Amino acid sequence: MMNTVRKSENLLPFPVISAAANGDTTAMCAILKHYEGYIAKLCTRTLKDDAGNTYTII
Repeated sequence: MMNTVRKSENLLPFPVISAAANGDTTAMCAILKHYEGYIAKLCTRTLKDDAGNTYTII
């Protein structure tokens, strides 16, 4: 069974999320910084060409 309990240190505080929703650019930057690794992972792909060479692309 998968553990669905999340540790509170990995969560963004509600006031930061609320401030970002209201247009606070500092809060938006904090959210982007928090998720930057996840965003980078979603944006990259590893491909192989016909010769068998591997490329990582965005």
